[in-house]
Amino acid sequence: MSGLARTYRGADGAAGPLLFLHRTAQVALGEWVTVTMPGAPDRRGQVIDAGEAMTVVQVLDDTLGLAPGRAAVTLTGEVARAAVGPELIGRALSGVGRPLDGLPAPIGAALRPLNGAPMNPARRLRPSEFIETGISAIDGMNTLVRGQKLPVFSGPGLPALELAAAIVEQARAPRGEPFAVVFAGIGITARETRGFLERFAKSGALERSVLYLNQASDPTIERLLAPRMALTAAEYLAFECGLHVLVVMADITHYCEALREIATARQEIPGRRGYPGYMYTDLATIFERAGLLRDRPGSLTQLPILTMPDDDITHPIPDLTGYITEGQIVLSRDLHRRGIFPPVDVLPSLSRLMNAGIGRGRTVAEHRPWADQLYALYAAGREARLMAAIVGEAGLGAADRRALAFAERFEREFVAQPDGGRRLDETLGTGWRLLEGMPREDLTRLSDAIWAAHAEPPNRHTAEPSG
Repeated sequence: MSGLARTYRGADGAAGPLLFLHRTAQVALGEWVTVTMPGAPDRRGQVIDAGEAMTVVQVLDDTLGLAPGRAAVTLTGEVARAAVGPELIGRALSGVGRPLDGLPAPIGAALRPLNGAPMNPARRLRPSEFIETGISAIDGMNTLVRGQKLPVFSGPGLPALELAAAIVEQARAPRGEPFAVVFAGIGITARETRGFLERFAKSGALERSVLYLNQASDPTIERLLAPRMALTAAEYLAFECGLHVLVVMADITHYCEALREIATARQEIPGRRGYPGYMYTDLATIFERAGLLRDRPGSLTQLPILTMPDDDITHPIPDLTGYITEGQIVLSRDLHRRGIFPPVDVLPSLSRLMNAGIGRGRTVAEHRPWADQLYALYAAGREARLMAAIVGEAGLGAADRRALAFAERFEREFVAQPDGGRRLDETLGTGWRLLEGMPREDLTRLSDAIWAAHAEPPNRHTAEPSG
């Protein structure tokens, strides 16, 4: 949209950061607004509700001293847009696109509306290639597939941001295709912002990444804009420039809290736990921007990270996120307490599209039975651990003691990993070494043919090249 600017003298009311206007003509949702007060700098705003009777404007700057009746509110006729293009790679920007790296504001190759355009279902392709994150518990057991949206469910105090940073540094397209990472930090602290900038610059990850860092001190509305800024930039890189783009967003819980805060200021009827009833639809407008398009070479994959309040997976935020996305990676407080990083609990974790991205021609032919066998032995070991807490390890049978020992090794040698991540072949090799320590009768998920092929040196622990 690009139209004429209209100025209204005096707002009809205010509630916190919101201004209310009556009798506005041809107003558009998302339209940029300028609020002017005598003797004060101009304030930015955005239309967040374009009703026939009333228009609601969210003011992006400090509203201290803003008198609604004396304000001049200018509807600019321009909707929120983002500068996009390959020149943004290597840049660090705020949640609304202002430079944080000391460089000039990006001009970009084009301007795109923040809300994007819905993907035509007829043009969507089924995800069928994997993305290597460098995290064994993901790559081996819950593989991330291009075009997928796979959230990470964390808890307060767990190292979700550290995991996000590690994935930004390590993720790659395994065949060397053009690849980029877009990272959206939502509601992070100033210390975390500095940490991300220093870490990515030092590791070299910034050279192939675009960072949008929204700080907790920024206006609430910017937490709603930051993921859309990131996704708008990612869509251009993926579908116009042909890159395989991974979008990492942390923390979606801060986004939902901002959504609830604005809904409360608008005096809307609350839903579950006080969140607005339309939160499901709002989250879907973000998550459903992942995918692949027919006749376009690139892809857009999402790895959103959220903190479950009180570690409650039934809380509305993880609950609704789970309905929209294709699985979840769950972090474990017990593993974190024992010093295991990343503390990924593979038992409740799930990638619903894993089978589409693994197997012959993609990873290795035996990837699925290999993962099933590791899962089965680890699940048996976790059950044995619970039993040992009751009857003591000496009271367990021989098979249970083997499973218990396997679970300990699996957590220390497979789930835990050194800095720098693991390549897929290293992940596969680590898993095979764990399985080699078990008697053949315990390996019920591996056929004799797979076990025999594994024993042949030329084929051991090596990921197949994709064709």
